[in-house]
Amino acid sequence: MKFYIIIPAHNEEAFLEATLNSILNQSLLPQKVIIVNDNSTDTTEKIIDDFVIKNSIFQKLNIASSTKHLPGSKVINAFNKGLSLLDNNYDFIVKLDADIILPTVYFEKIAFIFKNNPKVGIAGGFAYEKNDSNEWKLNHPMNKNHVRGAFKAYTKSCFKSINGLQNAMGWDTIDELLAQYNGFIIHTDDSLKVKHLRPTGKAYNKQAKLLQGKAMYTMRYGLIISCIASIKMALKQKRVAVFFDNMIGYQNARKEKLPFLVTPKEGNFIRNLRWSAIKEKLF
Repeated sequence: MKFYIIIPAHNEEAFLEATLNSILNQSLLPQKVIIVNDNSTDTTEKIIDDFVIKNSIFQKLNIASSTKHLPGSKVINAFNKGLSLLDNNYDFIVKLDADIILPTVYFEKIAFIFKNNPKVGIAGGFAYEKNDSNEWKLNHPMNKNHVRGAFKAYTKSCFKSINGLQNAMGWDTIDELLAQYNGFIIHTDDSLKVKHLRPTGKAYNKQAKLLQGKAMYTMRYGLIISCIASIKMALKQKRVAVFFDNMIGYQNARKEKLPFLVTPKEGNFIRNLRWSAIKEKLF
């Protein structure tokens, strides 16, 4: 199967070389890798240039967006700029972070998953991060059927049906909800152990703490589901403040009457899906 990779990169000199080498070591290589150098002030661009020389699959795109590292808007803006350079001659497309080391068979297995079941629209492995003892440990999401935004692969039909990625916080939840709305399956493979070199959220701006609640509002979760989801997040992160940050963000979004990211019909589907998952875990 043919596939493309897009890598947004902002000041990634500590990790980018390892990420690009892990791509070159794949048993199934991509046709193109677009590395979007987003306003980097370190040696990120030089690293990209070295790999462009090393292998023709790599291509650099320089852009100048905000210097603030906020989840959602900055990274998806960079992704979409990279997407504009690509044609439609692919079977699946990958959004990859610049601080990831993939197992050598990663894309071979992703291709097999997509080819084996046309209903699968999004696929990926699981993230492992180093703990205080320098051991690689699974950092699983609350939902084991969720593919982390750091390494998401989409079939072309799924990617087109969800109209690409939303330029907003929560994009890597909205994509899966809309994929399911359009009849696709999310597939996770626990044999694909991905090394995440920088723990989630470490580079994010402090302004990001209220964005999760705003995302819940714009996804039409409703107050009750947003409360339940926020409690689960607070318990997982062992930080009570997470719950209050989310609720403040949600209420601010409602007061500001922020535009919704999904239609009323999609929102109804999303709430039913969330309630089904909650009931399944309770009973």
